[in-house]
Parts: sequence; structure tokens; C-alpha cells
Amino acid sequence: MSVANAAAPFRPTRRSLFAGAASLVATPALAQISRAPVSRPQVSTTPSYSLSSSTAYAFSFEGLEGGTVSLADHAGRVLLVVNTASSCGFTPQYADLQTLWGRYRDSGLTIVGVPSDDFNQERGTAREIAELCSGVYGVAFPMTAKQKVTGGEAHPFYRWVAAQRPADIPTWNFHKYVIGRNGQVAGAFPARVRPTDPRIIALIEAQLSAS
Repeated sequence: MSVANAAAPFRPTRRSLFAGAASLVATPALAQISRAPVSRPQVSTTPSYSLSSSTAYAFSFEGLEGGTVSLADHAGRVLLVVNTASSCGFTPQYADLQTLWGRYRDSGLTIVGVPSDDFNQERGTAREIAELCSGVYGVAFPMTAKQKVTGGEAHPFYRWVAAQRPADIPTWNFHKYVIGRNGQVAGAFPARVRPTDPRIIALIEAQLSAS
């Protein structure tokens, strides 16, 4: 074989040198990426409601028949809090409240009845109040022990509401507060507005649909 036909020795070109260098640089980088942990999105499990003293959920009452009615147990639900009395012209509103309870309880509404003698129409004992509520009106929603709802000795919940809405304090029995899912007062209605009034129902439904 002549020298002219012998295979020529390999002579690296500038292009082949650049390609080789690039592969040496890229390989460790790719390996490092493949070993890096996969970042996963963080899903928050923190409730949207607040249990601070600036919300209704911070308060609790003694129960009418013992135990505690803690509003924190209903955090994130819509509350309808009503001061009640057994010897009032508006006492039949217990039946309306029970109707609302049956209609919206499974949708997120909690009704809390708060017996009060602030207007001299709740002289009954806890047992007598309970017998009237369950026996006459079929009340099944939570009822608290008798409380003061006006003045400096009012239950802390009512003092908190008075600070939030000084123009909406109870002036008679069956004054109604609607508390939204965020624990804030969404509306107030006096005794003469029945619990099944379209204005109360519209507000309750709006708060139930709020996230």
C-alpha cells in the first residue's frame, strides 16, 4: 500500500473541539438537575375564619341545660344570635327561628337563642325556659343560660357587638344579629322583623354563599 493511500491521521477541527467541550459542560449540569428535588406547590390548610377576639367566634356562653355553647365550635358557619324571652308578644318567633334552623342548618347556619330578662319578660328558671322552648315551640337549636344583653354588665359577646355596631344594640326582646362566615356582624334586625322576613333570609343566604 502506498503512502498516498494510507489513512490520514485524525486532525481535530475547531467545530469538533467546541462540540466536545460543550458536552463536558452540559453533562454535569444535566446530572445536577436530575438529582434536584422536585418542587411541589404548597397547599394551605389554614381556615379562612379567625378565632381572635375581634370575631364572634371568640365568645362562649353557659348552656341553658348545662355545658357550654362555644361559638368557636361553629366557626366558619353563619350565626343568627337572638336574645329571647318567654313572656313577650314576640315569643312566638321561636317557631320562626326553628323553621329557619330546619331549613338552613345543613347549609351552614347556626341559631343561638340567648334568654334575657333585661326587659322584664324572662322570669322563668332554666328548666321552665327549656320546657317552653322544646315543649311549645319544638326548639332544637342551641340555647344559652339567661344573660344580660345590654349595659356594662352585658355578656362579653353583646359588649363586643355594641362596640362594633353601637346603633344596633338590643332595645327589646328578639333582637337579631346575623354573623357572617368571617365572624363579623353582617346585619342586625329589631324585634318587629320576624326571623322569616325576606330581608333576613336574603342576608342569611348571601352569607351562606360567601366563601
